Amino acid sequence: MVVGAFPMAKLLYLGIRQVSKPLANRIKEAARRSEFFKTYICLPPAQLYHWVEMRTKMRIMGFSAAAVKPLNEGAAAELGAELLGEGIIFMTACSCLMLEYWRHQLQHLRKEKERRVAREELRGEVGHLGLALEELQAQVHAAPMQLALEELRAQLQEVRAVLCLQDLPPASPAEPESEE
Repeated sequence: MVVGAFPMAKLLYLGIRQVSKPLANRIKEAARRSEFFKTYICLPPAQLYHWVEMRTKMRIMGFSAAAVKPLNEGAAAELGAELLGEGIIFMTACSCLMLEYWRHQLQHLRKEKERRVAREELRGEVGHLGLALEELQAQVHAAPMQLALEELRAQLQEVRAVLCLQDLPPASPAEPESEE
């Protein structure tokens, strides 16, 4: 039974995504509990994200965003853990896409190589058939000449036979023997 590549890739992607969600949730929980993880891994990206988001919103509304008040530690840890979880899911999806792309490229290269080999085999076969055709054409050219030559030989033999019959002296009647 042959299974199409796209449905299998989609199924694989969904399976990896389902596995990555609990992994992301577990990492988020560890980020909330661990002070080191929270301080150095979750808080800096969360504060940066909050700063960029607030400056963008303020500029869109037409206000000057000179100073953006940072998030409190609890909210920043929660936002950082969410960003980390979403980042893990996103990286998992991107890696699945890259793997699928590489697999497709390898399959395409394999098919192209097979086509190239088949094309070379066909070229060799065409060359062989071309030589065979030239030989057959030479035989066809030679065959009428041989037939004509044999026909001429047969006619020549007929002419010789006729000439030989004409050259023979006619049979003379028996001469009376002279008595001596």
